[in-house]
Amino acid sequence: MARVVRMFKTFRTHWKKTTVGVCLLTWGGNWLYGKHCDNLLRRAACQEAQVFGNQLIPSNMQVKKATVFLNPAACKGKARNLFEKNAAPILHLSGLDITIVKTDYEGQAKKLLELMENTDLIIIAGGDGTVQEVITGLLRRADEATFSKIPIGFIPLGKTSTLSQTLYPGSLNQVQRIADATLAILKGETIPLDVLQIKGEKEQPVFAVTGLRWGSYRDAGVKVSKYWYLGPLKTKAAHFFNTLKEWPQKHQASLTYLGPTKRPPEEPEEKPSRPSLYVRIYRRLSLYWASPQKEIPHEATLEAWEEMQLSTIELSITTQNRQLDLTRTEDSMNICIEPDTVSKGDFINRGSQKMCDPQLCPEGSQCVQASRCILQLPEGTEGSFGIDSEEYEAMPVEVKLLPRKLEFFCDPRRREQMLQPAVQ
Repeated sequence: MARVVRMFKTFRTHWKKTTVGVCLLTWGGNWLYGKHCDNLLRRAACQEAQVFGNQLIPSNMQVKKATVFLNPAACKGKARNLFEKNAAPILHLSGLDITIVKTDYEGQAKKLLELMENTDLIIIAGGDGTVQEVITGLLRRADEATFSKIPIGFIPLGKTSTLSQTLYPGSLNQVQRIADATLAILKGETIPLDVLQIKGEKEQPVFAVTGLRWGSYRDAGVKVSKYWYLGPLKTKAAHFFNTLKEWPQKHQASLTYLGPTKRPPEEPEEKPSRPSLYVRIYRRLSLYWASPQKEIPHEATLEAWEEMQLSTIELSITTQNRQLDLTRTEDSMNICIEPDTVSKGDFINRGSQKMCDPQLCPEGSQCVQASRCILQLPEGTEGSFGIDSEEYEAMPVEVKLLPRKLEFFCDPRRREQMLQPAVQ
C-alpha cells in the first residue's frame, strides 16, 4: 500500500511528465489497435479471395488474364506500398493471371495502352489522373470498338478518387476501401459508365469519366497545396488570395449544344439460336421470289442546335456517373453555368464546399442537359481546363457524350441501389 501511495505522490509531483506520458501511451495504443484492425481486414479479404482461387475451371478454359496499370506516384508516392500490402495479395489469391505495369512518368499509360495485347480484365490502380490516362489510351486505339468491351476495375489509391464514390460503398478506412474495390473485381458485377470525348482543334481527343471544369474555383483549388503551412485554413486562404485579383472574375465564351438523346433499348445478352437448315432455305427462297419493295425516302431531320453567350465564374461539363441511374430513358451530360455576380465572401465559402464536392452546382446556376456541345473561347483566353483533375490548356473544344461506353466493376450493393428506382 505504501508503494502505491509513493507512486501517486511521484505522479503528482511530476504531473507534467505524467500528462505527456499518458498522452503518448494513449496515442500509441490507439495506433497499434488501428494496425491490428487493418490486419484483420486484410486477412478477411484474403480468405474471401481464396474462395475464388479454389474454384475449379473446365479443362477447355484458360485462366483469365488481368493487366494492372499501377501509378506509384499517386497519393504522394504511397500508392505502390498501398497496392502491395492491400490489393496485390487479394489478386494473386484469386487465381487470376496478373501482369502489373508500373508507369514511370505522366502520360506513359496512354502510350502503353496502344501496345497492349489482348487481356480479359483491365485494372487501374491510382487516382483520377490514372483513370483518365488509361481510358484515353484505350479509346484512342484503332480497334477501340473491341477493346472498349473489356471490363475495367478501379482500385482507388490516389489523393482524388472521384469514381470510387460511384462504384463502391463509402468508407473512412483506406484499407477497407482498397479491399472492397479489389473484391468487387473478383465478384464480377459491372455497370456501364458514360464517357466524355473532348476534342480540340488540333489535338487528339481526350476522354473523361467525370468531366471538365473551367473557372475561378478550379484555379483557386489547384493552389490550395501551396498554403499547407496554414493547416485547416489553407483552402479558405487560397480562395481569399484569389479574390485579390481582378474582381469580379468573369469567364466569357460561346456555347452551342444539342439536347438529350433517347436511350436505345438494350441488346439481349443471349443471342437467339440459329434456325434449322430448312427454315433458312425457305426464307432465302421467299426473299428471292418476292417482288422488290419500293424504298420510301426518309427526310433528313435537322439537328436542333441551340446557342448561348455566357459570362460565368465557373463552367462545368460533367457526366451523370456520380448519381448513376440505370433506369433512365435519356442520355445526357450536365452543363452548369454559375453566375458571375458572386460576392467575395460567398466565393470563399463556396470554394471550400467545392473542394469536397467539385460537381456541386449551387443555387442560381443555369443547368443545361446536352448530348453534345461546342465551347468557343475568345482569342487570347488564358487559363486551364481541369479534365478529371488533370490540367490542360484552355482552348475551343467540342465535347461529345459517349453513353454507356465502358463497363466498370462495381460492388453488388451499389448496383442494387442503382436499380432500386425500377423496383419502386
